[in-house]
Amino acid sequence: MNISIVGSGYVGTTIAACLADFGHEVTNIDIDETVVEKINAGKTPIHEPGLEDLVAEHGGNRLRATTDYAAVRETAVTFLALPTPSTDSGSIDTSIIETSTRSLADALADKEESHLVVIKSTVIPGTTEEVLLPILDATATEETTRHQVAVNPEFLREGSAISDFKDPDKIVLGTDTTESHQRLTSVFEPFLAESDTAVVETGIREAEMIKYANNVFLSTKISLINELGNVCKEYAVDAYEVADAIGLDDRICERFLQSGVGWGGSCFPKDTKAFVAAARDAGYEPSLVEAAIEVNDKQPVRLLNLLEAHVDPGGNRIAVLGLAFKPGTDDIRNSRALPTIEGLRERGAEITAYDPVAAENMRERFPEIEYAESAREALADAHGAVVVTDWDEFAALDEEFDRMADPVVVDGRRVITRRNGIVYEGLTW
Repeated sequence: MNISIVGSGYVGTTIAACLADFGHEVTNIDIDETVVEKINAGKTPIHEPGLEDLVAEHGGNRLRATTDYAAVRETAVTFLALPTPSTDSGSIDTSIIETSTRSLADALADKEESHLVVIKSTVIPGTTEEVLLPILDATATEETTRHQVAVNPEFLREGSAISDFKDPDKIVLGTDTTESHQRLTSVFEPFLAESDTAVVETGIREAEMIKYANNVFLSTKISLINELGNVCKEYAVDAYEVADAIGLDDRICERFLQSGVGWGGSCFPKDTKAFVAAARDAGYEPSLVEAAIEVNDKQPVRLLNLLEAHVDPGGNRIAVLGLAFKPGTDDIRNSRALPTIEGLRERGAEITAYDPVAAENMRERFPEIEYAESAREALADAHGAVVVTDWDEFAALDEEFDRMADPVVVDGRRVITRRNGIVYEGLTW
C-alpha cells in the first residue's frame, strides 16, 4: 500500500521506517528540508535504537521524504504524526496539526478517490470530529469524494520504539465507518497475519481517550509508588522490598514500581496536564491526577534534600549522571535532570554533567555548566553525585566512586548497588 506520514519526529520517523519494513511504500512529509535530505540519504534525524538500520535499509527506496504535500495524492492513507504541545494552561495546542490538516486538505481538494486520514497525534476526545474533520470537509466539492478519518494512537516508548511498534501489547483502531476500518486494518495486515497482538476496535472518541487513559494511569502509578516510597523512608523501611512484594499481586504487577526521581519525557507531563485541563473544561475536578503531578514535581527536590543531608552543594563539585529523560534516547524534554540542575545552581554547586548521548541537547539549555566526556571524568574529585537517568553503564561504577573527593552518591533511579565506603541513598532506601 502507498502510505504518507506527515511529521518526522520520534513517532513519524519510527512508524515510517517500520511500515516500509513491512513492505509498504512510505512517503514522509516534513517542513524541515534537512530532515528530508537525511531520510532520503538513508540517515535518521533522531536517536533511537534500531532506527538507524531501518532507515539505512529503506531510505531513498521504499521510504522517501519530501516537503511537498502534493505527494499525499499518490497515497491511500495519510497518518498525522505531529506534536500537540501544552499551552500555559496545560491544555493541548492543536495549531500545528490544524495547519498541517489545512495543507493536507488543499492537496486532496480535487482527488476523486476516497482518502483515509489517520490521527496518530495525541488529541483530546472530540478533536478529530470537531476540529480536524471540518477542515478536511471544507475543501470537498460535489465532484470529489468525501474523505474518511480514523484514530490510531501510538504507544511507543523512546528508547524501545522499534520493538514497541513491532511487538505491541495492543493496536487501537478508532473508526466510524466500515470503509475506514477496512482500510486502516489493511495497513497492519502484514504484521497482524503473524501476530497474536490484541486489536481494539472502537470509536474515534474512545480511541482518543484510550491514549490519555493509558498515560495518565501509568503516570499516577509511578507517583503513587513514589509517595509510598517517601513514607517508607520516614520509617526507615526499604521501599524496594515493599514494592517487590506488592508487585507479586497480579492486580498490581511489578512494572512501574521503581520509586525514584519521577517521570519526564514528551508524553506523561503533557498528557497528564492536558487530561486535567480537559476534565476541568468538562466541569470535573480530577484531584487524583492533580496529586500525581504534584508528587512528581516534588521528587527532584527530595533528591537534592537527600544530597544536602550528606554534603553541602554550595561551592562544591557535584556530578550529575544522566541528562536524558530515560535511557536509550537523547531527548531531554521534561527530563528530571532539568529541575535537578536548576536546584543545584540555586544552591551554588559547581556542576559537572555527563550523559552518553544527550549532553549536546542539554548544553543548549545550560551552556554555563561543565560537561564531561565520561562518568569517570564527571566523578573525579566530585564532592557528591546524583544519578538522574538509569543508563546501564552507571551500574558498574566502582573505581570511579573512589576518585571522588567525598563518595556521596544519591541514586534517583536505583541503578547503583550499595557498596562499602559509599553513602548510597536511593530516594526511598
